[in-house]
Amino acid sequence: MDQHNEVLIALRRLIRATDLYSKHLSKTTGLTTPQLLILQNLAERGEATVSELAKAINLSQATVTTILDRLVKKEFIVRERSTEDRRKVITRLTEQGKAAIKDTPTALQENFIHQFSELEDWEQTMILSSLQRLATMMDAENLDAAPILDVGTLDRTLGS
Repeated sequence: MDQHNEVLIALRRLIRATDLYSKHLSKTTGLTTPQLLILQNLAERGEATVSELAKAINLSQATVTTILDRLVKKEFIVRERSTEDRRKVITRLTEQGKAAIKDTPTALQENFIHQFSELEDWEQTMILSSLQRLATMMDAENLDAAPILDVGTLDRTLGS
């Protein structure tokens, strides 16, 4: 088999695994991965502005604002004007939001980070360089992308 076909198959596997886990997450928690990421980030910070969240999870402010709108409707977060600077809007978790993320599954990034950090520096650099090159080759280098992997232990019954 040609190497380009093997690369495409590996990419399809990663995309499929991500899609399956995203569906599983949505089905079990009612949250999308970006929603979960924002809720987890707010749980760590206590509060944040849209720009702070966008920067922390590497998504555009417009994307984060849309996600926050959905989380407000679910009553998982509240937005309030800052008492220190009335121009700023602060986002906080509600008790319902805290409860929503309490038992959520962790994404594979923790496992990935552990395994990646155990690699030699040259291996880490090689993987990063290759993935950045692939993103460029697929015209994806400028797409919004949070530093989170959605894949974890996959239940083989999920959409297989």
